[in-house]
Amino acid sequence: MKVGIIGLGLIGGSMAIDLKRRGFADTILGVESDPLHAAAAEKIGLADEVVGFDECVEQSDIVVLAVPADAAVAMLGKVLDRFEAMGARDRIVIDTCSIKAALAVAVKYHPMRRCYVATHPMAGTEYSGPWAAMPGLFDGRACIIADAEESSEKAVRTVEKLYNTLNMRLIRMNSDSHDVHTAYVSHISHVSSFALALTVLDKERDEKHIFDLASGGFSSTVRLAKSNPDMWVPILTRNSDNVLRVIDTYIEKMQEFRDAIAACDSDKIRSLIDEANRIKKIIR
Repeated sequence: MKVGIIGLGLIGGSMAIDLKRRGFADTILGVESDPLHAAAAEKIGLADEVVGFDECVEQSDIVVLAVPADAAVAMLGKVLDRFEAMGARDRIVIDTCSIKAALAVAVKYHPMRRCYVATHPMAGTEYSGPWAAMPGLFDGRACIIADAEESSEKAVRTVEKLYNTLNMRLIRMNSDSHDVHTAYVSHISHVSSFALALTVLDKERDEKHIFDLASGGFSSTVRLAKSNPDMWVPILTRNSDNVLRVIDTYIEKMQEFRDAIAACDSDKIRSLIDEANRIKKIIR
């Protein structure tokens, strides 16, 4: 099996490490548009060879688009076009993006649509680039396979084997449902972290000791604010309808807290916290 990974950052690089070490891939071909990242990926050994986009698509059994959402939308059609030109109906292309509906729409009527399997391995850190890649990143995490019925059965089975190699829990849903759910469990977390970081940075101009006093709780809450804007701007703009609905709900809950605190209403504050504590039954 020869796997081509376009984008050897945190996700693509970590995937490359474990797919090779665990025997799924005999050869990893990498594509990196940033010369510094390409050199680092080669030096670290994330890929057996760093090649151009066309060479990667032509030589790989599976092409992985581990790039920001806007780039993935632009590249997906090009990959399928090349598959069609080659008559390569047994080739597979997957993406790792946190949005799915935009990609589904982009290739809905492409003649090679069944070669594409939409996936979202839900793992990561706040770091980016080849230096962030690590073994075991995906172990035990969930991976969404979206619109599986639109892909060939053989392609889906092969992709399931790929993610089983990464020790991921596989969940199937359609693209629209995926985008709604990720807005609630992932996208709002990043928005709130960005907003908290901006709030504290603004206040810190006057009070220099804020960061001296910051503890583990603050660090974990604001950790996601370190995330790369190149990845998050396309996600938030392309999933804006869902994200805006979640932000509106979030603002409503913040207003409830504000009103209760302004009124020194201990019972209401306790009630809100008790209600929030129900999350312990879901997330342990």
